[in-house]
Amino acid sequence: MAIPVEEAIAALSTFSLEDEQPDVQGLAVLLSSERYATNSPIEYSDVAAYRLSLGEDTKAINQLNTLIQEGKEMASLLYTYRSCVKALPQLPDSMKHSQADLYLETYQVLDLEMSRLREIQRWQASAASKLAADMQRFSRPERLVNGPTITHFWSMLKLLDVLLQLDHLKNAKASIPNDFSWYKRTFTQVSSQWQDTETMREELDDLQIFLSTRWAILLNLHAEMFRTNTVEDILQVLIVFCVESLELDFALLYPERHTLLRVLPVLVVLATSSEKESESLYKRVKINRLLSIFKNDPVIPAFPDLHLSPAAILKELSSYFQNFSSQTRLLSLPAPHEIPPRELQDYQRHYLILNHMGTIRAEHDDFSIRFASAMNQMITLKSSDSADNDWSRDIKGNMYDIVVEGFQLLSRWTGRIWEQCAWKFSRPCKEPPISDSQQNTTTFFDYEKVVRWNYTAEERRALLELIGYIKSIGLMMQHCDTLVSEALWETIHMEVQDFVQDKLDTMLRTTFRKKKDLSRILSDMRTLSADWMANTSKADPEQHSLHQETEEMRQNTFYPRPVAPTAAQIHCLQFLICELVSGGNMRKPGGLFGNSGSGIPVEDLKQLETFFYKLSFFLHILDYTATIGTLTDLGFLWFREFYLESSRVIQFPIECSLPWMLVDHVMESQDAGLLESILIPFDLYNDSAQHALTCLKQRFLYDEIEAEVDLCFDLLAQKLNEIIFTYYKSCAASTLLDSSFTYACDDGEKYFVKPLRFDAIFKLRRVMVLGRTIDLRSLITQRMNKIFRENIDFLLERFENGDLCGVVELQQLLDILELTHQSISRFLELDSYSLMLSEMQENLSLVSYSSRISSQIWSEMQTDFLPNFILCNTTQRFVRSIKGTHHSSQRSSASTGKPYFYCGSHDLTMAYQGLAGLYRDFFGVPHMFAVVKLLGSRSLPAIIRALLDHISSKITGMVPKITALQEALPKSIGLLSFDGGIAGCQKIIHEILTWEAKSEVKTEVLHDLKEIGSALYWMSILDIVLRQIDTTQFMQSAPWLGLVPGNDGQVKHAYSDSTPFTTLLSAATNAVTASPACPNPSTFLVMSKQAEAASKSIDNLLGCVSSDLHAD
Repeated sequence: MAIPVEEAIAALSTFSLEDEQPDVQGLAVLLSSERYATNSPIEYSDVAAYRLSLGEDTKAINQLNTLIQEGKEMASLLYTYRSCVKALPQLPDSMKHSQADLYLETYQVLDLEMSRLREIQRWQASAASKLAADMQRFSRPERLVNGPTITHFWSMLKLLDVLLQLDHLKNAKASIPNDFSWYKRTFTQVSSQWQDTETMREELDDLQIFLSTRWAILLNLHAEMFRTNTVEDILQVLIVFCVESLELDFALLYPERHTLLRVLPVLVVLATSSEKESESLYKRVKINRLLSIFKNDPVIPAFPDLHLSPAAILKELSSYFQNFSSQTRLLSLPAPHEIPPRELQDYQRHYLILNHMGTIRAEHDDFSIRFASAMNQMITLKSSDSADNDWSRDIKGNMYDIVVEGFQLLSRWTGRIWEQCAWKFSRPCKEPPISDSQQNTTTFFDYEKVVRWNYTAEERRALLELIGYIKSIGLMMQHCDTLVSEALWETIHMEVQDFVQDKLDTMLRTTFRKKKDLSRILSDMRTLSADWMANTSKADPEQHSLHQETEEMRQNTFYPRPVAPTAAQIHCLQFLICELVSGGNMRKPGGLFGNSGSGIPVEDLKQLETFFYKLSFFLHILDYTATIGTLTDLGFLWFREFYLESSRVIQFPIECSLPWMLVDHVMESQDAGLLESILIPFDLYNDSAQHALTCLKQRFLYDEIEAEVDLCFDLLAQKLNEIIFTYYKSCAASTLLDSSFTYACDDGEKYFVKPLRFDAIFKLRRVMVLGRTIDLRSLITQRMNKIFRENIDFLLERFENGDLCGVVELQQLLDILELTHQSISRFLELDSYSLMLSEMQENLSLVSYSSRISSQIWSEMQTDFLPNFILCNTTQRFVRSIKGTHHSSQRSSASTGKPYFYCGSHDLTMAYQGLAGLYRDFFGVPHMFAVVKLLGSRSLPAIIRALLDHISSKITGMVPKITALQEALPKSIGLLSFDGGIAGCQKIIHEILTWEAKSEVKTEVLHDLKEIGSALYWMSILDIVLRQIDTTQFMQSAPWLGLVPGNDGQVKHAYSDSTPFTTLLSAATNAVTASPACPNPSTFLVMSKQAEAASKSIDNLLGCVSSDLHAD
């Protein structure tokens, strides 16, 4: 029977694809980053339907947008340009006859690159001509066409920005003229045999002039602008627009603000260079406003590692424009390297993120809480069937406001990172600190001075923290895009309809009632954007006639629909508002919304201004995903093309890479608050790789990023494993350290370990790096198993290079390692510790009873302990003989292992070495406990068997030696005279027992007897230790077996039927068997039966022992 679709969907909704992996990374690579709202996908072809006579304006916008896109590709080509001459081979003297072939090959290689430069030259000339013609078209006083619109303004500014960036790159790239000089030289050599080269030489000369002239593109633009008609009007309007947008913070996204800052000084120079009305600009825009903007932002980001300075632009261009050179106040602005010290501190406080982290943290926490609350309200609204309309509007309106605030926060934070980087590039470190490893290094790369040595530890922490905030907020907003999209669209629809149906309706009846021209503009605004289908009070648009409307019908009621306005509608609405406010007069004083001669009341003007600025926000809100991608893109922190060229290297060391510097800072500082952000810098690599492929479109950049990421991730995995292993080993060593020792120390706090958290890192099974998914947990587990094996092997090798007295230290270090393994095994699936220990001891075979430890113990006993140690009966310890070694054992020098192979931290290692030093000079009961624990019941019998065989061989070898000594004795010794006393008798016996010929045999016999005695006493100590261990184990297990001491001193059962252990196991088995959640209780049943059988065996054994005792 088929399952109904509704039930199947309901069943699928019960499944959850979420896991325990925390979100410690930012957004993954976006499948599409196209902007379908901000940029009209149909090139504003629907504008003609609104009959606003904007055909010329729309055509100009599309043309400028095409030029902007082409210009960005040209800029990417220039920015990523690398010298080809460096890769060209140099012929040796023996191959000088092939010089002509080399010139030809070189020319063919360089001609491809020069063709691209010629294409840039032709494009900039065409773009400058078209931009100048566009400005001239809209600068005519008779105003033959409508426009320019706000969208047109932005297109003009963006194209001017592209031209400025191209000019700046051409000036900064030293490899371009260098390659051109080689190209011209090879052209001279190879063109001698060609015909008709005059055209090529002319193109070559034009290209040389273009490349060698600074600011050639802007100079060409200026010449095109003022060729026929003057463009002062449009230039001044653009300047006023830039100034007002910057002062009112009109730009929602930081790239728009940076565009305005870059083009404003160029616009000022172009407007002032006019011969007619050069001073009229400062009547419309006070020079103090310009000075304030330029002083507030002395450094402007242009490219990832290139910046612009308004003061530098003004000073350089003043030499080309004589009219502007008289503006002393603007030219007196200091460049970044000329800022006086008293002002430098203020700029440092402004640009450095560290000084704003308190405010940023408060903003992040407040926004996260309010965004989560708004999302909960949205989920509640979605789950409710019949929600109140006003309540729904409030919730969705609140969601819209929070999204706008989130975009503003992300834009402000990412802009701060851009501006701090630009400030660092403009203020390099003068004297880099020299560490011990760099004593022989006297020179540093320029890139090191602006990046590696230019960020303090606190600044790196602040930068990493801010990057984490940006990525987390962006990820949080992106995860809920499907949930908030409808609310955003409905809110935008409601905002537009509220304005055009209510506010404009009120204006039509009051302010503009008798102004037919203005009333027509308001009617056009309502016609192109009013949604009468959502209106519940009036079904027919004709009913909205101004003269037929009653008092009760003035307040329209409509239901918002998820129908957002198009880019063309917003474009037309902004144009109509500008027409309404300015009346088409671009020279209107007071700015766009300044109440100067418009005749519009202040209250209505404020409503128009508010709605005008909201219209620009709508486009970015509708491009929700693309806007988040733009605001969270931090890939620029990796790029360094300009400094690679200036330093004349292929690539910088990984230590100079800012993303890796942040990773290394987290690992070196071991800050508990930053460890969970250790993967955030890898989002920078993802962003830079995405930018290299989609924006710069250069595969070689992606290959360089990929190579660095491979190296960085290997280093990350290695260092991260070392940090984790060191931390847990330090914790284990601190736990096992004698508490009395800690309390006796004056500085005992240093033996306690500062807590760190690795829980989030242990759960990372899917780490996104360059489109690949890496199981970091599995990688850490593999490397951790390797570290444990290396540590065990190091400890065993260290023991093998020492004497038998080091067995206590070995046992201590292995105990620490075992506790470390237990701690880490709570989070990772490590191999069994006993398995790893057996593997490194080469004791995996079931029939093998020997190991590296047992072999070393027996080898030391044979070669060093039994021959060279003597027993001190008073202390029951074996100490090394002071008369020299009988057998010298050859030992290799102990290798120095990694610091974390000992006890983790340096202080704990020194403490344990001090404790182990107490047992270094003797062998006694503590050492025997260590031997028993290390060997266990499997290898200990082999040691005893070897000792007995050693004693037997010694006795067998002593028999002929004793026989030889007996032969040296006299046949008989008579009764000694008592007159000599004891001393006399000893002297007589010494004279009779003359063993001078057998002295060596006598020494060997006595040494063999000493070894036999030492072996027997060693086994007696072993017996004492084994008895103590057995007694301890019996005392621990007796209560579970129900055994108690009787009155006669014998052991008896406290329970007649069963032991506590069997009772507990039977109860657990019954509970598990009765539970329906346990599908297979057979394991518990088998364990219960085995426990009962073992209990009966113990009863029978105790019964036999009791009967034997009674019989005795």
